[in-house]
Amino acid sequence: MHDAAVGFQCPSCVAEGRKTTRSGRTAYGGLRSGNPGLTTSVLIGINAAVWVAILATGWTSSRLVPLLGLRPRGFCSTPQGGFDIGQAQCEAGGGTWLPGVSDGAWWQLVTSAFTHVEIWHIAGNMLALWFLGPQLEQVFGRVRFLALYLLSALAGSLVVYWASPEFQLTLGASGAIFGLVGGLLVVAHKVRADLRGLLIWLGIMSVYSLAVPHVSWQGHLGGFLGGVAVAAIVVYSPRQRRTLWQSVGLSAVALALLAAILAVTATLT
Repeated sequence: MHDAAVGFQCPSCVAEGRKTTRSGRTAYGGLRSGNPGLTTSVLIGINAAVWVAILATGWTSSRLVPLLGLRPRGFCSTPQGGFDIGQAQCEAGGGTWLPGVSDGAWWQLVTSAFTHVEIWHIAGNMLALWFLGPQLEQVFGRVRFLALYLLSALAGSLVVYWASPEFQLTLGASGAIFGLVGGLLVVAHKVRADLRGLLIWLGIMSVYSLAVPHVSWQGHLGGFLGGVAVAAIVVYSPRQRRTLWQSVGLSAVALALLAAILAVTATLT
């Protein structure tokens, strides 16, 4: 899910994040984070660790790349080309099995969002995360920010799984990054901030996603829509019993994503 760096900041959103209730919670019910950059640093560290592991095991030829990246269907790789046969038959014939989600590699729906190969790819995504993450953690609190990040990543993976060529490998954190952009857009709308800068950037990146080869518009679109949905639940839940409303809403999003993943799997097997 290739994309470029993000440098957008929302002063009004940050000011909203500084609002706390008497119980030390954020404006939207999350526990106020003592260090809003900590979760972002951990996420960057995980991405960096996976990238270093890929470098250490062969870089572009690392076995980790097809194992951790998202491929809708697995196939058999041989010197003569790729073949749509089962794993047992592939390995019996001396081929290399490249796993896919519909064949049981469910972990790829998550691990692909932490996997990069090219240095410019991970650098761009992590720079974007560094700009956006602390702003949103300050507004949402750590748990809600993590829900935004992970559910956006899963939503991006779902659309890749559904709309990408079935043997194509997709990887990168930009589905989650676009989810953060969607989340920031919802917060900015809620606090009536000036949206022009964010909308211009979003328009440029949308054109980039569609016009540049080998860029996963599917991951970008899915992540953005997932981020908007998650942030809307967090931001617009009623004040009365807000945590309950948010928990039910976010659980419903997660269950809907899982149900859609199962439905796509049924069409591929």
